[in-house]
Amino acid sequence: MIAANIISPSLTIPALENGDKLSRAEFERRYQPMPDVKKAELIEGIVYMASPVRAKRHGKPHARIMGWLGTYEAATPGVEVLDNTTVRLDLDNEPQPDALLRIETGGHSRISEDDYVEGAPELIVEIAASTASYDLHQKFNVYRRNGVQEYLVWRVYDCQFDWFRLNEGEYIQLEANADGVICSQVFPGLWLDKTALLAGNLAKVLAVLQAGLSTVEHQEFVKRMSA
Repeated sequence: MIAANIISPSLTIPALENGDKLSRAEFERRYQPMPDVKKAELIEGIVYMASPVRAKRHGKPHARIMGWLGTYEAATPGVEVLDNTTVRLDLDNEPQPDALLRIETGGHSRISEDDYVEGAPELIVEIAASTASYDLHQKFNVYRRNGVQEYLVWRVYDCQFDWFRLNEGEYIQLEANADGVICSQVFPGLWLDKTALLAGNLAKVLAVLQAGLSTVEHQEFVKRMSA
């Protein structure tokens, strides 16, 4: 009896392409074997792949946001800031926001066994080119629908910074107070001097944040997070 030589055909995973229409499972299957791709997102079932990142139009604003959020995290046990981390929101949406801030225990998101964020972080920040960016259109609706409580968009070309708060299922824009400071309604003490940020004055941004961290509201929040 002659044994038959059975050769299984090799299975090739298609490369991820900008504009692909995929399920979340297929998006992950194609994304994981592509370590050279630094950022790809699934928004409403469509793949978006980022262009190379420019220094002053994205890298520097991103660094300033991370410095601001990282300082808040250092002073606030129980919250976590993450940089460019994949978030599984629903079956058609898996964004990779520039920055996020989440409540670690008792919040609306969790870290999965395979080390992704699942569910809606309390706060997301995106560095956008302008009002034409999908950050203010497709992503705006996705984050709103999935319950992201606060959504911040830095429109670099427009020299504008938008801070939205979820209210009865809709995003409303938060305005600065009489001192020119925007105060988070979800994270007590997270204060931002928008004018200083846009002017590149990180020292003042952090000084204003320190003032927020010194408030009674922040101290009480820390106690609740530590309980």
